[in-house]
Amino acid sequence: MGFLADSLNRIQPSATIAVATKARALKAEGRDIIALSAGEPDFDTPENIKDAAKRALDAGKTGYTDVDGIPELKDAIIAKFKRDNSLEYTRSQISVGTGGKQVLFNALLATLNPGDEVIIPTPCWVSYADIVLLAGGTPVFVPTTMEHGFRLQPEALEAAITPKTKWFLFNSPSNPSGAAYSRDDLKKLTDVLLRHENVWVLTDDIYEHLIYDGNVFCTPAEVEPKLFDRTLTLNGLSKAYCMTGWRLGFAGGPEKLISAMRKLQSQSTSNPCSITQWAAVEALNGPQDFIAKHNAIFVERRDLVVSMLNQAKGISCPKPEGAFYVYPSCAGTIGKTSPSGKKIENDEDFVTELLEAEGVACVHGAAFESSPSFRISYATATEALKEACERIQRFCGSLKD
Repeated sequence: MGFLADSLNRIQPSATIAVATKARALKAEGRDIIALSAGEPDFDTPENIKDAAKRALDAGKTGYTDVDGIPELKDAIIAKFKRDNSLEYTRSQISVGTGGKQVLFNALLATLNPGDEVIIPTPCWVSYADIVLLAGGTPVFVPTTMEHGFRLQPEALEAAITPKTKWFLFNSPSNPSGAAYSRDDLKKLTDVLLRHENVWVLTDDIYEHLIYDGNVFCTPAEVEPKLFDRTLTLNGLSKAYCMTGWRLGFAGGPEKLISAMRKLQSQSTSNPCSITQWAAVEALNGPQDFIAKHNAIFVERRDLVVSMLNQAKGISCPKPEGAFYVYPSCAGTIGKTSPSGKKIENDEDFVTELLEAEGVACVHGAAFESSPSFRISYATATEALKEACERIQRFCGSLKD
């Protein structure tokens, strides 16, 4: 009998974190590495948010707080949901955790029993399936296609639902594809969900504010109010508010679910960092104009990367509507031989050889349950992105049949 828990055998380390760690190690060895693997804005946290944290420190707000969030933050979250999403919650329907990942973890651990199924459209964020597995559930992957803009089709959702389905786990704009669902797209999915009262909706809206080209964000419980009582609407401050290291996520949902999540959190981390919570109050209640400024820069970077990748031999890159990722196909490189003499048999080989040959770190599509593709984060300096794309073009041009 081994020392470690059997449940650990059900999961893998985060692939995106693994690539970022390898890139940092190569950089430390003196290699010229351009890391495009992490989903982290290169903008600093806005000054008004940092100032709020400093004020909280100076005021001695450094003690324990309520397990799942101070009242002032819950009120700011309630105001945000009403303002941005036309959703109305009370404090007892709000959960605040140490990042969106903990909120997601709490929800799934509090609700899944062995055999329960969670529908996850693919490509999907690397952690969804592993959290489901760790909680004892079964991930059910439903593929989307580039032809449909990586948006789940209602017939595919309908076909995936069984009596064992407990959750539909939804993410728009999507990591890794950047796909964003219109209100009409979403209404077709919510119409399916209305017919299946056993299925709850867990919507990850972390990229809500990172949406481009005149597209308008919407969330399932907003599109179909009849789903409100079985929807957990999850969000956070990491991406749009440039607060990745602050670790603050939140969700609104039915009181019985939020209560269960609070119970779980009371026996794990307890409250999120008190200073982060006060900074979050300012983030949600304060000026929001910096988001549009950042988005204008993201659009320029997106367009640059899409254009340059589509000029790389064997690469096909669609233009995403949101988030800060592109998810190109590398199907045209499979079967070719890299400069090292290695035959590229899958997308993991492609990104490994690209890193070795040109020092560009990105994440292979298999990590997101959709191959042969790779993900690039364009949340980095424009000049670095241009250089990285030139290296990718050079690498693809060097592959031999």
